Amino acid sequence: MPPSALILYVPELAWGINLKDFNKPLNRNNFATIMNVKTDTKEKFHVITIGETNMAANMTAELAQSLRSYLDKRVKNVVLNAQDIETLSDAAAETIVKIQQEFYEQNASFIVCSLRTSVTQGLDDAGLLELMHVTPTESEAGDIIQLEEIERELADSDDPAFDVG
Repeated sequence: MPPSALILYVPELAWGINLKDFNKPLNRNNFATIMNVKTDTKEKFHVITIGETNMAANMTAELAQSLRSYLDKRVKNVVLNAQDIETLSDAAAETIVKIQQEFYEQNASFIVCSLRTSVTQGLDDAGLLELMHVTPTESEAGDIIQLEEIERELADSDDPAFDVG
C-alpha cells in the first residue's frame, strides 16, 4: 500500500494549486503551479507581493483568478507589489493590464508598485507601461488608493457641488 500524504491547502500561501490535480497520479505534466505570494491586508486595500523573480505566461491564469477573487471581498482594492520580479513576460504584463481594467470597471483600485528598472523598460518597450497604474513605492500606491476612495465617495454622493464627472 502506498504511503499516505496530508496536503494542507492555504489559499493565502499557495496560489495556483488546482485541487483537481490532487486526484491524478503525479507526473511531470500535472504538477500544480505554486506561486510564492505574500498577502498583507490593510484598512482600505490588500498588498499582494509576488515573491517570484520570473513572471512567465504560464503563471498568469492562476494569478488572474486569485486577484479577481478580491473583487468579491469587502475591501476590493489591490496593490500588486512587484519588487522581486526581474523578468515579466509580455503575456503576463497583458494579463495584469486586463485585470487592472476589470478592477476599475468594478469601482476598485488596482495599482502595481516597486517595479524594477528592467521590468519598467520592458513594459515601456511593449507599449504596456502607459496602460498601467504604476507607483514607485507601496506607500505611494496606498496614498493613491486613499485618493481614489475619496473620489468614489464624492462621486456617489448626492451633493452636486462634489460632482467629479
